Amino acid sequence: MKKICLLVFVTLGGSLGWWLGESFGLMTAYWVSVAGSAAGVLLGCTVNRRYLD
Repeated sequence: MKKICLLVFVTLGGSLGWWLGESFGLMTAYWVSVAGSAAGVLLGCTVNRRYLD
């Protein structure tokens, strides 16, 4: 269940980051997407630990 939770949150975070950064250029979209993916990992682990363990 942990891997599914991480996959969902990383995908959502990366997509949201790309969507927010794409109006500023390709590299900005990439780096904001990386930051969004990292935030998704942290949020996914937190949700998994609090609610699914």
